[in-house]
Amino acid sequence: MIKLKTLEEIKILREGGKILAEILQQLGNLVKPGINTAELEQKAIELIKKAGGVPAFKGYRQSKNSQPFPTALCTSINEEIVHAPAKPGRFLEQGDIISLDIGMKYKNLFTDTAITVPVGDVEADTAKLIKTTEQCLELAIKKVKPGNTLYDIARAIQINAEANGFNVVRELVGHGVGYAVHEEPQVPNYDVEEEDLSDIKLESGLVIAIEPMVTKGDWQVTTGKNDFSFITKDKSLAAHFEHTVAVTDDGHVVITES
Repeated sequence: MIKLKTLEEIKILREGGKILAEILQQLGNLVKPGINTAELEQKAIELIKKAGGVPAFKGYRQSKNSQPFPTALCTSINEEIVHAPAKPGRFLEQGDIISLDIGMKYKNLFTDTAITVPVGDVEADTAKLIKTTEQCLELAIKKVKPGNTLYDIARAIQINAEANGFNVVRELVGHGVGYAVHEEPQVPNYDVEEEDLSDIKLESGLVIAIEPMVTKGDWQVTTGKNDFSFITKDKSLAAHFEHTVAVTDDGHVVITES
C-alpha cells in the first residue's frame, strides 16, 4: 500500500533531509586515498547523533529472518553498486570511486540519500560515469509532479544513461520512504516491460527515494562476499546517486538537498 504524507510530515522530512544532506556532504569531503571506510562510518554516526537523529540502516533487516545490517553508512567501492557495509579494513585507493549511501530517522520520519565521489583523480570515462549518473537523477527529479507516472521517471534515467554509453541496473530500484526505510512503491530506473509503470500516478504527498544505479559495462548484478552488497557481474564500475523527493500540489520538493 502506498502511504501519502501530510504537509506537516513533509515539512519535518525536509528539516531532517537538509541535515542529512549536510552530513553527506561532510562525509564526501573526507574521501581521499588512504582513508578507511570505518573512519567514514564513525564520522557518520557522530554527525547523525549530534543532529538528534538515529542511523536508519544500522540494524535494519530486509526481512524477519535476515541478518541486521551492520553499519550506519553504505560504502560501495568500484564494482560494488550498493549496500556494502562500512567495516574496518577497507582502505580507499587513488583512482577508486565510492558510493556513500546514508539514511536517518529524524523525528520519527526517514530520509535516504547517496552520492558517488572519486578518490583522488580518476580516468575520464569514470568521471563521465559519475557525472552521467548524477544527471540521470536530476532529469528524473524534473519529472516529479502530479499527473506524471513512475514511467516518466524510469525513462528519464534510462534514456540519459544509455545515450551516454552506459547501462542501468535492473534488479535494484528506488522506493517509497518516510514512515519506514523502504515503502511502496518501487521506483525502477528503466522501462519495466512486464509492468505498466504508467498505471502508478504521482500525487501530492507521495515521498520516494529516486536512486539511479548506472554501470560502465553490463547491467547484470550478483551478490558480494559479505552477503549484503550487490556488485556488477562483469566487475565493471558502477555509480549511484539518490535523493528523497516529495510530490507537492505544484510539483515537487527535494527533501535531501542542503
